[in-house]
Amino acid sequence: MSPPQCPVFIRGEWREINSVATSPVFNPSTGEIIAETPLCAPKQVDEAVEAAAAAFPAWSETPPTERARVLFRFRMLLEENFEEIVRCNTREHGKTLVESRGDVRRGIEMIEFACGVPSLLMGESLENVARGIDCDTIRQPLGVCAGITPFNFPAMVPLWMYPVAIACGNTFVLKPSEKVPLTAIKIAKLLEQAGLPKGVFSIVHGGRDCVDALLTHPKVKAISFVGSTPIARYIFETGTKHGKRVQSNGGAKNFVFLMPDADVENSVRGLVEAAYGCAGERCMAGSTAIVIGDAAKKVLPSLIDAARAIKVGRTDVEQQPNMGPVITREHRDRVERLIETGLKEGAKIATDGRGVKVDGAPNGFFLGATVLDHVQAGMTVAREEIFGPVLNVMRFDDLDSAIELANKSPYGNGASIFTGSGKAAREFKHRIQCGMVGINIGVPASMAWFPFNGWNESFFGDLHMQGKEGVQFFTQQKVTTTRWFSFDEGDIWHREQQR
Repeated sequence: MSPPQCPVFIRGEWREINSVATSPVFNPSTGEIIAETPLCAPKQVDEAVEAAAAAFPAWSETPPTERARVLFRFRMLLEENFEEIVRCNTREHGKTLVESRGDVRRGIEMIEFACGVPSLLMGESLENVARGIDCDTIRQPLGVCAGITPFNFPAMVPLWMYPVAIACGNTFVLKPSEKVPLTAIKIAKLLEQAGLPKGVFSIVHGGRDCVDALLTHPKVKAISFVGSTPIARYIFETGTKHGKRVQSNGGAKNFVFLMPDADVENSVRGLVEAAYGCAGERCMAGSTAIVIGDAAKKVLPSLIDAARAIKVGRTDVEQQPNMGPVITREHRDRVERLIETGLKEGAKIATDGRGVKVDGAPNGFFLGATVLDHVQAGMTVAREEIFGPVLNVMRFDDLDSAIELANKSPYGNGASIFTGSGKAAREFKHRIQCGMVGINIGVPASMAWFPFNGWNESFFGDLHMQGKEGVQFFTQQKVTTTRWFSFDEGDIWHREQQR
């Protein structure tokens, strides 16, 4: 029996697209193909965008309170179907059930933020900016917006985008990753059930042809993207070239600093979570440990023991491991090649996750936790985003030289420090060149009310996702300057009266 094909959602209708190529959706725990994703042509993209454009006038005129009520119902439905969505997420992505619950929960928090849109859209006013003249601002929606999302957070990342866009009065076309479309589809069916009018939200699937059709379509006003840095740059350059507003999140190389006075137990726990959570497949992964001075002797033995103790296994079963598989066989092989390259370039392997075997799942895409010690700045593993369960360890004598090295990275998502010193923490916070900083926190990813604040080549654009910047991205300001005359005031009226 052939695996089912994922439907598109256009004009409020779910339907399959025939006569197009497809891409497999795997259960990474077993290697089994569980669905096929159609690779939509520009024709289907155009149909979805035209439907969104047709729905925009009525939706943009819908009062913000009514738009918020749809999102309130949407949130309620997500809570009612929470575990079903979690298990779908785990099945197609491979992350553990605990990690999938976090993925869905963070997405729900974005909906909760968007439900406050009546307050978020409030403008400003000033009376008597000049004599008898008042000025005010309002925020209005852009039109058709589009989102292109990655495989690593099937629930959260799409929910970074369209709840805020829709709450602000825009219509939206989502292109989820062809590797993990099932969670996005399941959540979209709940949005439909919540009462969203037809055409306000659509889903298309595909690869580069589909993406390019969105980037160049004249009726798409804004593009949101999360993915690797080379693609993020392409999305930004192509979208802006075609006159679109773009927010484009790229990759990262995040550093976790360990000072000699850091609490060993809490530091190791935070670092292990940062490096190996979601099998390292996240743009906020703490992929490089910067150990300062005596921290190497104090922390590394416990860190290596903790990495070796991580149980890898199937996540599509009730008995859950500590870490699941990576997304595809090809990705696993790529990470293994990077480990081998690191060893050839002089890194030392402290614990090796290659070749891990999982009972009952010989075809799963498994890779164990790996620690590469004595990594140097020029090595490939130090430069490239590995996006897998590999932790680099770099050793420094002092904080100053470590910060100097970290600030040479072309990326700029996050960096953390574990220390008991307020002075060291303040110095680190002030000097480190990245957008999200953690103090005794392994993963300093911001919550829904604050921007996801990448810098440098981790972000292309002006307004970030989440928080007030997300609202600003999906709206445009209008400034009105007003003066009213009495009938007998002003030169024009005075002259008319004299005639």
